[in-house]
Amino acid sequence: MGQLKSLRVGALLLAACVAVMSLTAEASVQRNREAGKAKAAKRVGVGAAIGGAAGGLIGGRKGAVIGAGAGAGGGAIYHAHKKRTYRRHHRRMHRRSRIRR
Repeated sequence: MGQLKSLRVGALLLAACVAVMSLTAEASVQRNREAGKAKAAKRVGVGAAIGGAAGGLIGGRKGAVIGAGAGAGGGAIYHAHKKRTYRRHHRRMHRRSRIRR
């Protein structure tokens, strides 16, 4: 009877350790806050709006179309830059595990 009780306590402790380890492993990985489709769309849209407004003031309707295209391209480049700099400053969080031999 005593051996069965110690086996149950050991199994319970093992299950508790596994549960705690799985929670801490998930908590240590952070998501890139600068990436995301909604954030990318917002940045590209704001760039297109600013470019379209500036182009419209300078060159009329044709200038607005050209400015909107240039602004959207600038917004896309800005989004890529923000994602890359976030990864560069938070390398430890995004590093993939490597097997050392």
